[in-house]
Amino acid sequence: MNTTIMLFLLQDGITNGAIYALLGLALVLVFAVTRVILIPQGEFVTYGALTYASLASGQMPGTAKLALAMGIVALAFDLFVARKTLHGRLIMRSMLANIVLPAIVLAATIYFAGQKPPVAVCIALSLLIVAMIGLFLYRIAFQPLAHTSVLVLLIASVGVHLALQGLGLLFFGAEGQRGPAVLSGAFTAGALRFTGQSLTVYGITIAFIVGLWLFFGLTLYGKALRATAVNRLGARLAGIRTTLSGQIAFLLASVIGALSGIMIVPITTLYYDSGFLIGLKGFVAAIIGGLVSYPLTAIAALFVGIVEAFSSFYASNYKEVIVFMLLIPVLLLRSLAAPAVEEEKD
Repeated sequence: MNTTIMLFLLQDGITNGAIYALLGLALVLVFAVTRVILIPQGEFVTYGALTYASLASGQMPGTAKLALAMGIVALAFDLFVARKTLHGRLIMRSMLANIVLPAIVLAATIYFAGQKPPVAVCIALSLLIVAMIGLFLYRIAFQPLAHTSVLVLLIASVGVHLALQGLGLLFFGAEGQRGPAVLSGAFTAGALRFTGQSLTVYGITIAFIVGLWLFFGLTLYGKALRATAVNRLGARLAGIRTTLSGQIAFLLASVIGALSGIMIVPITTLYYDSGFLIGLKGFVAAIIGGLVSYPLTAIAALFVGIVEAFSSFYASNYKEVIVFMLLIPVLLLRSLAAPAVEEEKD
């Protein structure tokens, strides 16, 4: 170990930590608003990355068809729930959101898939597809369970993770894929070499964190999400639609996951099940942040990335074990320091 190697490891750790920070923020957001521990966050990463890589290589990703299929199921749910108060405006709005939009995105995907579209088009289509999957996932799997216990929501989350992972194997196969870099080129600063992709990771992470801060602080929907996170019952009494808050939370989480995957896939080969491990490291950061603190989660994510980088140098066979062992002292301290709190009743 010398200064140059240490700087390289720090650079690698900060790059990975930036990805984990985004995923950790998404997990904290979803849990605070809906009480769902979003285990499928890793699948959003995988779907975004492999959809992007498939489009860039001129292949048709199965995720676009999945979005349309989930939209049809979501439409059926909407019509069943509102069967006693059905009217034309409600049916039309539900049809537009659940059928027409996914069908347009599917048609665009089919059109561009055979042409090897530009990177910007691949990114836009990938984000749209995964965002719709996240939105429909909440409507189908979690919205009907919104008032159940955290344990029931956790079991549902595990089931969704397994289902999405199996579908990922069906859509993308067992072989790994890599995608083109979002930004090419590189420059050196002393002993360090910064690639365009690593700079993209830093820039998007900072922009997203600033954007979320502005969204929560200045917009009406952001303030509604904050109110729902603080007290769901009080938010409903104040006239805030907690269902809409849950939809926005899942939409943001899916976009963050897909964007993280798109930033990762040019750097390393990803497989259909790679997202689970990546999502778990974001989960470690979220747990260190107590599943409530955004700044602490971001700092913890950078720490997790740096620990992982140095562990890969000193004990590469045990780097995953070392990262996940960070949870043990944190959980121990929290269990000793925090009094027992009964779960909030809706």
